[in-house]
Amino acid sequence: MDRALIHDELERARNDFRQLVAGADKASLRRPSNGTRWNNRQLLFHMLLGYLIIRALLTLVRVFGRLPRVFSRVFARLLNAGTKPFDAVNFLGSYFGGNTLTPNRMTVMFDHVIAKLHQRLDAETDADLERGMHYPTRWDPFFKDYMTLADVYHFPTQHYDFHRRQLTLTD
Repeated sequence: MDRALIHDELERARNDFRQLVAGADKASLRRPSNGTRWNNRQLLFHMLLGYLIIRALLTLVRVFGRLPRVFSRVFARLLNAGTKPFDAVNFLGSYFGGNTLTPNRMTVMFDHVIAKLHQRLDAETDADLERGMHYPTRWDPFFKDYMTLADVYHFPTQHYDFHRRQLTLTD
């Protein structure tokens, strides 16, 4: 795994997020996004949320990656069975988060989570990065059936880039 690539991805997303928020006015933030039920402000929060949840996902890989694979396979199946409630929570969380947090606060949070991810990535051993677990593939198009810790570090930027294309901040 190329740690520098992940560090570069994290920085690219951080800089892009800052530019998006800095260039957005209130009207463009209220504009509907393309292909989601969120407006641009809510979608920006959802993009931030993709990075915020990584800390929990990293913990899951650390735990399940030390157990026989059958444990994470069963766990992933249980989560896949709960896709509908997850989708509802995912939508509502971004809806309320996007309406509650100011864009400037989102930027501060984005900077903070990226800094923490840089620190954690630097502290990982090669053995840690190779550990993995099964994931609920119905929850996100970028979840693979089996993901290593290295894959999980890459996931939020894939998620970010996908949703970045759905923003309609400019005419």
